[in-house]
Parts: sequence; C-alpha cells; structure tokens
Amino acid sequence: MKNLRIIIVSFLCFTACESKQDYEINSNRNYEKNKISLQETEQRSPSSFILAAGEQTKNLIGQTVIKGTVTNNAKVVTFKDIDVKISFYSKTGMLLEEDHETIYEMVPPGTTKKFKSKFFTPKGADSVGFKVMTAKF
Repeated sequence: MKNLRIIIVSFLCFTACESKQDYEINSNRNYEKNKISLQETEQRSPSSFILAAGEQTKNLIGQTVIKGTVTNNAKVVTFKDIDVKISFYSKTGMLLEEDHETIYEMVPPGTTKKFKSKFFTPKGADSVGFKVMTAKF
C-alpha cells in the first residue's frame, strides 16, 4: 500500500511539472507576444512616444533659427520621417503662425536626433512650441 502511494505521488509530480524546455518555449512565446503587443501600441500613436523640443534665435537677416531635437522614447519601434508642427506665439500667448518641419532621419528607440530650421516668423513672435504630428516606422 505504501509503495502504491509513492508511485501515485511520483507519477503526479512528473506529469504536473513542466520541463525546462517547455518552460523556455512558453517564456519565449510570451515574450514575443508582449513584444508584438508593445510594437503595435507604439506604432498606433507615435506622438505619444516621440518628444520634440527646441529653442529659437534670430540670425543676421531677421530669420528665426530653430535648433531642435526629437527623442524617441519607444522601446521597440524605430521611427522615421517625423512631422513636427512648430507654433509661434506672441508675448500674450496668442497663436500667430504654424509651420511644419519633417525630420527625414531614422530615430531608433531611446535616441535623440537634432534638427535645424529657418523661418521668417510674423511680427511679435515671442515663443515657439513643438508638437509631433505623425511619424513612419
């Protein structure tokens, strides 16, 4: 009777336990599934993962020179052809003009790329704002 219990318990342990190989296969499947899910999330809303920032100065001929950066905060997706809306505001915060600048570079996850643009801005422009509109992947 005691031998029968040992045999039954041993059988249950061996059939219930997952082998190391099975565990690794399931772990890899779960990793790939989560990676694909993260990739889809990042691809659906690039503006949530790309940050645009910069500063403005004036050059000798009166143009506003924008020196900016785009930073990819995504974990998986490399973005390219990033469309940044550049908004010019007055001292009181009134929107004066909007322009678009496309950064034609590959921006891998966790990296920052610099860009430089020149504009003839409207009279009274005091500050500038940046917003990522779209990007390709």
